[in-house]
Amino acid sequence: MSKENVAKLFRTVQINPELRETLNNAPSIEEFVAMAQEYGYQFTIEEWQEMTRFQVEELESELSEIPGL
Repeated sequence: MSKENVAKLFRTVQINPELRETLNNAPSIEEFVAMAQEYGYQFTIEEWQEMTRFQVEELESELSEIPGL
């Protein structure tokens, strides 16, 4: 179910630019996942990474957006 929530979130932010902007402003992947959970999308960091192919090493560089959104 959690991976389905990642897919649902991805679809939602494609049509909801305000939510996309809000989530893109998360300062870390941990905060991003916590924010997504507040909007009802329950998934783990690992599930997000698996579904988006986002790797922890990418966190070391400066992010302008959360990958996958």
